[in-house]
Amino acid sequence: MNEGKSATVITVTNQKGGVGKTTTAINVAYFLAKAGARVLLIDFDPQGNASSGLGIDKNLLKSETNPDGKMTILDVISGEAKLIDVIQKTKFKNLDIAPTTSKLADAETGLAAQDRRFQRLTDAIATVNADYDFVLIDSPPSLSMLTVNALVAAQYVLLPVQAEFYALEGLSQLLETMKLVRKGLNPTLSLIGVLTTMMDSRTALSQQVHIEIQKFFPGKVFETTIPRNVRLAEAPSHGLPVGAYDKFSKGSRAYKSVTSEIIERTGWSK
Repeated sequence: MNEGKSATVITVTNQKGGVGKTTTAINVAYFLAKAGARVLLIDFDPQGNASSGLGIDKNLLKSETNPDGKMTILDVISGEAKLIDVIQKTKFKNLDIAPTTSKLADAETGLAAQDRRFQRLTDAIATVNADYDFVLIDSPPSLSMLTVNALVAAQYVLLPVQAEFYALEGLSQLLETMKLVRKGLNPTLSLIGVLTTMMDSRTALSQQVHIEIQKFFPGKVFETTIPRNVRLAEAPSHGLPVGAYDKFSKGSRAYKSVTSEIIERTGWSK
């Protein structure tokens, strides 16, 4: 780890579901860790797919039916725990996770009444910042108070966009939210890159959409695109990133490549 440096915080977000957001968060985190970076993935999406996708057994986490289970990011946001108390090691070297359950959705109501309600995640990350090179946040697929917390906490936004019709629809709302966050709460927030996902290079539509994305975000689109890939789809059900499930698959090679681009754009070195 770079002495005296704090973590680079990247929020992976898109208000549309089904664009490969969590897949991107898991696999970029995995390949950053493989590159020797110390990585924390914060599962900030109430669906909790990043937790199960990295092999966390949600039955062992704190819930209404299991009040004595391991604490989650909800306990941090509600002020009942420190982030260090909920972080778990994964089976992968250098990669830790702050897991979540569907109970995180309840935080929306509680947050509204709290002091520094938009900075709860920022404050939590500050307590472990020196322990990591990268903190990745998998945010909810909505423009909620949780998403705003994730944007306020980050230096960078990584935006996955699927290569399908209507891909750019609704993005203006997200970009407007980013603009408001920059204006009021986090002036240094910037877009690290736009990642075209679910590319089917055999179809003209995928190619056209990728070109449209490049026009919409000039100079910001990663050179790597993420293909539609069976192994990529299968990996989460085994609690594994695709690089650990099938390192020779197209999906694995693509995420390894985009992670190299992210390392280059952030200027990180061991």
